Amino acid sequence: MSAFNDIRDYVAIPRVLSLRLSPDGSRLISTVQSLNPDGKSFGTALWAIPVDGEPYRLTRSAKGESAAVFTDAGDVLFTSARPDPTVKDSTDEVPSLWLLPRAGGEARQVATRPGGISAVRTAGDVVVFSADVLDGEEAAEEAKRKARKDAGISAVLHEGYPIRYWDHDLGPGRTRLFAARLGADRLEDVRDLTPDAGEALRDAAFELTPDGATVVTTWRTYLPKGEYRTDLVAVDVATGERRTVLTEDRHDYTSPIAISPDGAKVACSRERFTGLDVSARSELWIADLATGEGRAYAPEALFPADIEWAPDSSAVYIVADHQGRRPVFRVPLAERRSSRRESEGRANEERSGRDHEHDEATRLTQDDAAYAGLNVSSDGNFIYALRSGVALAPGPARIDVATGEITDLPSPAPRPEVPGTLTEISATADDGATIRGWLALPEGASADQPAPFLLWIHGGPVASWNDWQWRWQVWLMTQRGYAVLMPDPCLSTGYGQEMIDRGWGNWGPRTQADLDAIVDVALARDDIDSERIGAMGGSYGGYMANWLAGHSDRYKAIVTHASLWNLDQFAGTTDASMYWQREFGEPGSERYSLLSPHHSLDKITTPLLVIHGDKDYRVPIGEALRLWWDLRRTEVESKFLYFPDENHWILKPGNAVAWYETVFAFLAQHVLGQEWKRPDSVA
Repeated sequence: MSAFNDIRDYVAIPRVLSLRLSPDGSRLISTVQSLNPDGKSFGTALWAIPVDGEPYRLTRSAKGESAAVFTDAGDVLFTSARPDPTVKDSTDEVPSLWLLPRAGGEARQVATRPGGISAVRTAGDVVVFSADVLDGEEAAEEAKRKARKDAGISAVLHEGYPIRYWDHDLGPGRTRLFAARLGADRLEDVRDLTPDAGEALRDAAFELTPDGATVVTTWRTYLPKGEYRTDLVAVDVATGERRTVLTEDRHDYTSPIAISPDGAKVACSRERFTGLDVSARSELWIADLATGEGRAYAPEALFPADIEWAPDSSAVYIVADHQGRRPVFRVPLAERRSSRRESEGRANEERSGRDHEHDEATRLTQDDAAYAGLNVSSDGNFIYALRSGVALAPGPARIDVATGEITDLPSPAPRPEVPGTLTEISATADDGATIRGWLALPEGASADQPAPFLLWIHGGPVASWNDWQWRWQVWLMTQRGYAVLMPDPCLSTGYGQEMIDRGWGNWGPRTQADLDAIVDVALARDDIDSERIGAMGGSYGGYMANWLAGHSDRYKAIVTHASLWNLDQFAGTTDASMYWQREFGEPGSERYSLLSPHHSLDKITTPLLVIHGDKDYRVPIGEALRLWWDLRRTEVESKFLYFPDENHWILKPGNAVAWYETVFAFLAQHVLGQEWKRPDSVA
């Protein structure tokens, strides 16, 4: 029986989350997530994947393991909140750093911090890790944390912005980087490299040079009016001395970060600040680590999602969204006669969106897959990566660099077979732009038995439907007979800068025109029922669901999850107000009145299912509360599925079941014309 038949079976499918290649190239290590025995939560474990053998499990603990990296000797460092067996009555509540010997045996704790350890990098015998630290004397930190806990104090006094991020509150601790050396039993000579960091390392991404001498990390510089800029700095491991490598007004230098094997260069993503007329753009930037001199590489249309160097430092491999896929590209480090950074008038060119001279980027993978977690073998002959796609769950794969041949490796989590087929469609929008998307068809759909139709709008909005989605799973819908359209309208990545520019500052009208065009093409098919149609979306997709509700009556039902309703309200209460206000302006300005869905409340006639989690800080619960109250003042048939303990995505297994069962029932009632049946999973 298909795992998509029962949502509980689907939730229980193990999931491959990451991939790392050992220094000798003999095995990979992966973090695998699976359902815990209680069925109420997910746990993680580390698995080894020999490049020429079968996977086997490395770790088992109730707390799980993650953030695994190899030492040069082939041992595995990882983080876990498991208790330390060498300490009597150990009840660790925060992750510590552990080492699993290559030769086998039990893992041992090698470092711990009162606020936990979150990430680690290593080179030679040098280890650098990040940890959450309270201000004040180092020796008193554990006692301070205990005193707060014992007194029941959770208050945090803020003097800056932001104060929340996605689903968690920030503070009172701050991130710092620590350096140490691998010892016989534990890390030795542990030192705070960044005692003056303050909030600069919040959500930092960092890498260690191959010689272990320098840490390259993102570093926030806080600006007036709640803004901040992300620079790239280098920290000397021996002295803690810090110097700025990359900084530029109205630009962020940020993850992914990769340091060349010769230690001379750093590759990262350079992202410009957006504005009313300046759209989002990310580009591959490579700079000299000593001088900071650098430039952009590869076409601007390729937003780098992962970066890995060739062993001889002559090229980088990146993955980037491209035409509904996420291929691997090779970008050589060819010299160019002038630096964009030094070119006169570059700022004006960027504001106008004019194109520049580009380096060649060769597409290495020619399939329909989305790749992530790149690892290049030491001889440069192979790339190991996670390979996935809209109809393909993630699993390890090997790519032959010379031929592009792709070989799937045995996976710790066998891929489920999807119920249906995937095809590609496209349409021409009213302005002449080509809009493409994926169409998932249920088994048996035909002219004699046309399938009911569901439009599923992606979030972002700067994103693309090109990968497997554990949370937004279209194949659960095809299992129930729906044809599901996953379009990439304006603002989608992988179609050039113009596709993003088309929708910038014009979210609702431009996106709706694109959606209408490709929906028309889908509904013209004889294997789709053009009368039984619904729409749904989450986050930005939820915004568009609300927009469609007020500007179209073609859909029989609309599901709006974690949605933006009142843009003026949202822009000041989200966890990153500065980002959204760059595009929309100060609250109360014209774009809010033109683009906010709540202004079309009186036009809504389509039944709505509103879904929101109380711990969603990106799209705060106030959006759903306001939408729900506004709907109460109309005759629109509606329901509100509320999760008091969930975030933007609704991740707990039981809540995911309730989410899908409620969506199934709502669509069945209004799209399929069935009687409403309240799911057993909701109160």
